[in-house]
Amino acid sequence: MKKIQNLFLLLASGVVLFGCGGEPKVEDDWKDLFNGKDLSGWKPVAGTATFEVVDGVIEGSAVAGSPNTFLITEEQYGDFILELDLKVEHETSNSGVMARGQFDPTARDGKGLVYGYQVEADPSDRAWSGGVYDEARRGWLYPLDLNPAAKTAFKMGEFNHYRIEVIGDEIKTWLNGQEVAYVVDDMDKTGFIGLQVHSIRNPEDEGNKTYFKNVKIKTTNLDPQPFNSSIYVVNNRLNTLTDYEKNTGWNLLFNGQNSDGWKGAYKDSFPDFGWPVNEGILTIAASDGKESANAGDIVTIDEFSAFDLGFEFKLTEGANSGLKYFVTLSEGNKGSAIGLEYQILDDEKHPDAKMGRDGNRTLSSLYDLITADKQPRFMKPIGEWNKGRVVVEPNNHVTHYLNGVKVLEYDRGSQEFRDLVAISKYKIWPNFGEAEKGHILLQDHGNEVSFKNIKIKTLQ
Repeated sequence: MKKIQNLFLLLASGVVLFGCGGEPKVEDDWKDLFNGKDLSGWKPVAGTATFEVVDGVIEGSAVAGSPNTFLITEEQYGDFILELDLKVEHETSNSGVMARGQFDPTARDGKGLVYGYQVEADPSDRAWSGGVYDEARRGWLYPLDLNPAAKTAFKMGEFNHYRIEVIGDEIKTWLNGQEVAYVVDDMDKTGFIGLQVHSIRNPEDEGNKTYFKNVKIKTTNLDPQPFNSSIYVVNNRLNTLTDYEKNTGWNLLFNGQNSDGWKGAYKDSFPDFGWPVNEGILTIAASDGKESANAGDIVTIDEFSAFDLGFEFKLTEGANSGLKYFVTLSEGNKGSAIGLEYQILDDEKHPDAKMGRDGNRTLSSLYDLITADKQPRFMKPIGEWNKGRVVVEPNNHVTHYLNGVKVLEYDRGSQEFRDLVAISKYKIWPNFGEAEKGHILLQDHGNEVSFKNIKIKTLQ
């Protein structure tokens, strides 16, 4: 009788509940999505790669000529915490885990298409495992250039433990206990869990396997795990910071409502025309394409030394603008105020892209000094929002990013930097770019360009 009573108490507490006949197990609000015996509750879609259960492990095998194939849950999920173990044994076996995945069965002539949030397994030298990719839709949301410390977390040929939190509009990932990615995005509210076998380019790679086990999910009594370190957040809310960002030192430079915190360059107040704020967007109005000849540049009232600066910009066709930093306003020059410039430009339609040296006046370059090393796949088309980022470390090491990917780096004040200044348009300005502190500037170049989500963190 005592054994029966103990069993009853164990079941009633919800601590452990075992199903029969291969049913998934529920433990402490966790549910096993994979029963260890068969693929009950799952189905393959979008490709012809195969999945089978061997010794309690799901083995996905690559098939030549197949597109990306996904084993997806039949059930849909909203908010959840997902944990699983994943192993790849070959560098071509790129994989990933769909979180709130979507499926269009009519796409690709009825073959179907999986799209949506995917947490990456990247065994290549790029090492972006744990980053967040928007499969078959927007591309990379969180490349690991944003968190290089996490690039060593993935272990080739071993089972890697993934933890994925998708709660509200926040996606957070861990890989083998390492904090990896933090994305705030609300495009999908619900969707399936999916396990990917990637397409292969070379027929000789057919049969390469990807392994999954210990797949479990929690959808009730969610207990988000805090990040202990300070990592960059890709925040797609409009002009809003997460509590995590606020607690780690971030502040908005543009509040989305008015021009507070800004003024005209060489002016005491904000321009009374030419820089409207509408629906959370700050825009420089088009005029005649001349540099700072209409409303003029605007600068932050505050000055900054070492900082991490994030911003989004949207170009119109043929447009030119720029974000400058270490602007001292001491030169008293005509035209745009002087400073180091993150170039904002339509490379295809604006003539400035063909000027300078070796493309050093193109998008995201350090204007007239260093050319951005960027790939077209990481650039958004004209009319869409691109994400810029400039990091100036206390040791004066500077990095430019475009849509989360590092495109250049340099050291302010180094001999290499000074040699570049000496052959640039800035050679007439003593100690150009080496000020201890300066304003952030948005440029009026006579073309319509919009800005939002401008945020900054002071670095110590």
